[in-house]
Amino acid sequence: MKPRDFKDSIFEQLARVGAAFSSPKRVEIIELLAQGERTVESVAAATGMSVANTSRHLSVLRNSGLVSSRREGLYAFYRISEGSVVTTFQALRTLAESRLAEVRQLAEAFFNEVDGAEPIGIEEMLVRAAAGDVMVIDVRPRLEYEAGHLPGAVSIPLEELPARLVEIDRDHGVVAYCRGPYCVMSAEAVTQLRLAGMEAQRLVGGPLEWREAGLPIVVGPSSDEVALAASTN
Repeated sequence: MKPRDFKDSIFEQLARVGAAFSSPKRVEIIELLAQGERTVESVAAATGMSVANTSRHLSVLRNSGLVSSRREGLYAFYRISEGSVVTTFQALRTLAESRLAEVRQLAEAFFNEVDGAEPIGIEEMLVRAAAGDVMVIDVRPRLEYEAGHLPGAVSIPLEELPARLVEIDRDHGVVAYCRGPYCVMSAEAVTQLRLAGMEAQRLVGGPLEWREAGLPIVVGPSSDEVALAASTN
């Protein structure tokens, strides 16, 4: 092989991986799978796509080596192939935030309209949680909570929040979190909590940011849920 042919072939493969990140939906899928393993149907529901279209995007990601899959009965489960994929996603996001003003403008406009509340950073949240000043709730779907959550966080998926407001201590503030800085579920949760008369804030960041900050991550259901399950058996 000639040097020029070698260079062309190498950069073609590099571009192949880059092309996998060229679709907004595929970038969203990568962020979603960074929360934990999911079926095609679950990815479709979370991203608002048809199962057929979701399968096509997952095929591109798998052929580029960014995700891997396994079968269990009738279902195919997908997951991030290795940690470098998540690192690349975070680098892409950081680059876009630093170079594209539209990213900041879109985020500010959306969150100001939805909840209008000043978000809270991880360090401040940890201090307040340690002092017992806030209740931390995870508003992601339960399967994501069990794949990895902050110690002490209570799982209250967004769709369950209206029925479970009575479980929240009104004498303390509430910090809601979901998948990351652009996840909308925590903002919607804050809106509901504030309308119910509670002091609530959205946490900036999710599992990827916690790991980056060196915070411990708990896998599995909460201790209360384990105790409840044991008492009913």
